[in-house]
Amino acid sequence: MIIERFSQSVIGSGLLRLYVAVGFFATLVFFVINADHYTPMEMLIGVILVTIGLKGLSYLMLSLVILFFNLDNKKAEMEFYANSTQIEQMLADLVMKESANEGKATTTKGAKR
Repeated sequence: MIIERFSQSVIGSGLLRLYVAVGFFATLVFFVINADHYTPMEMLIGVILVTIGLKGLSYLMLSLVILFFNLDNKKAEMEFYANSTQIEQMLADLVMKESANEGKATTTKGAKR
């Protein structure tokens, strides 16, 4: 769930689209500057292939980030939270038992007098 939320936020942020758009315009500028060396068909195919390649590369980078993402710290944090919640619950039960025992002890002392 953590990785899914992370990948959705990265995709939704537009960072990958910005990367592809910058690559597209850089390729376009390259072909415009070197227009004497390339035919229009070569330019068009070059821009399309570079854009598709950058799109694939951006998703490859995202998948590598997800692959190398270490969940051990998050797992330890979740275990700590679960254990601390359990300890707090046990302490609350202990306090309630002690107060109930004190209440019984007080009523038995009052009944003996």
